Amino acid sequence: MEDRKRNRAARAWRTVNAVVSGMVGFGLGPPSTHLLTTRGNQSGFLRTTPVDLVEGPQGRFLVAPYGPVGWVRNIRTDGFATLRRGGWIELITVREVEPERAAPVLRDYVSGARALVVGRAFGLSADSPLEDFAARASKHPVFEIVRSTTVRI
Repeated sequence: MEDRKRNRAARAWRTVNAVVSGMVGFGLGPPSTHLLTTRGNQSGFLRTTPVDLVEGPQGRFLVAPYGPVGWVRNIRTDGFATLRRGGWIELITVREVEPERAAPVLRDYVSGARALVVGRAFGLSADSPLEDFAARASKHPVFEIVRSTTVRI
């Protein structure tokens, strides 16, 4: 019974990701949402998933709300990826940040509207102290975009 529920939930998430990906591909949806494409670290195939960027005075960041999932492993291997939104592609180079630097980014991540979707994965609220976010940084990797080039397609 538990496997059936898990399969149904996984199918629902795949469907949601497909709908969001289609919208973002046409430039629709929240402006922070982009399509991240990485090269598979074992297969070499290109993998695309919708992600939300955190942009602020401290820089631009990718956050993995569900832990070290596939795109995190891929980007750790390569250190580069592409972000796409509408007719624009951005070639990016990233580096993983340490927990002290990741803590304010994680707090920003759970403070917006996206908290409705990913808030339960963190188990923290936006009012939680930075030390709690720093303690959870290893479970939610944060990557800083250190270099980017944008091209129109």
